[in-house]
Formats: sequence, structure tokens, C-alpha cells
Amino acid sequence: MQRRTFFQSALVAAAGLNSIAAAAKPVSTKYLSAPEPGSLYVIGPVEGYSPQIGTIVSMLNYNRSTIIGATKGMTMEQLDHLHDAKSNSIGSLIMHLGAVDKFYQLNSFDGRDLTEAEKKIWEDAMELGEKGRKNIKGKDLKFYIDLITEVRDRTLAEFKKKDDAWLLAVDPKFGDGKTPFNTYWKWFHVCEHESNHRGQIAWLKKRLPGAKDTDE
Repeated sequence: MQRRTFFQSALVAAAGLNSIAAAAKPVSTKYLSAPEPGSLYVIGPVEGYSPQIGTIVSMLNYNRSTIIGATKGMTMEQLDHLHDAKSNSIGSLIMHLGAVDKFYQLNSFDGRDLTEAEKKIWEDAMELGEKGRKNIKGKDLKFYIDLITEVRDRTLAEFKKKDDAWLLAVDPKFGDGKTPFNTYWKWFHVCEHESNHRGQIAWLKKRLPGAKDTDE
């Protein structure tokens, strides 16, 4: 798995944000109330997790709920449909979300990459492209949702064992070894990555054969 290659192309842009972040002023919290327990629409600490980790968890929960909502009721034919010769199927994109979650899970909690056995499950979903188009198909929605839920359940369980100091710590071995990345960034990236592919899923869904015109 060469996911780090992707990061290297973004290092210059990421480093450029440092000066902007340094100039930002803290936001006053005196007008903020405690988040409502269990609400998907309140981003903030979650019971059972340290404050910063809980905030990440609240974002992960919201993003995942939108993925489940966007794909609810989809048939195998719809999940396998390819819009064109270079597109990814909706099914492969769902599995891709699980693959990225798995990668950061192993990286963050176990300090390792995927084993050969794990690659047989996740490599095509991680890479997508021709392998994904060829090999990720013929599965119903329950298969994909169960698979990514199993991964996320372990992620959430492991988060309960960690604290904010762990989340904020910089990983000197991550990326190109020159630009600092902390664990918080890794899981923020999992959040934004899921949001990005939710947009792709919505775009593809509207272009399925026989799809109704909606505002989605």
C-alpha cells in the first residue's frame, strides 16, 4: 500500500497552511453550551471519549450516517453500475471508505501497514481504478455496510483507550518525514475523505439509469 505517495503530493499545500493557522485567534467559548448527547447535528465532545477525540467521533458519526442514508435501498445493479469507463461504482466507493478507515486504524493504533491477508480484502478498494472496476462487484448493500461498520466499530473502541495528548502528538514517521502530521490530522482526513466521496456517490446516484431528478 503506497498511500503515503498520495500525501507527498499534498505536503507543500499542507505546509502552507501552517502560517495561516499560526495567525488565527482562539474563538471564545463563553456562549457555547454543552453538546446534546447523541445528536448527529452537534459537533463536539462525546461521552466515553476525551474531548478532542469525542469531537472527531461526532464528525465520523455524522459522515457515516449520511453515507448510509444516501445508499439506503440501493440494489446490487445500482451499486455495480459504472457511469463511464473511468468511473468507480458506488459499491466500490463505499468499500473504499472502509479501506481508508482500516489504513488509518492500523497506522494509528497498531503502528503498521496492512498484512498480505488484509490486502486481499482491501487493496482493490484502496486503489480503485481498473482493479476496483474489475473485482468490486456482485455484492449487495448489506455486504458493504456490514464491512465498513465492522471496521468503524473497532476504530471507535480503540479511541476510547486514547486521550487528547495522543491525538495531538506528531507522528515523525508519517508522510515524507519532513512535514509534521499529527494523529488529529489523520482522523480529520478520514472525515473530509468520507465527505468527498459522499459527494461522488450523490453525483453518481443521480445519473443511474432511471434515476429521478431530485435536489439531493
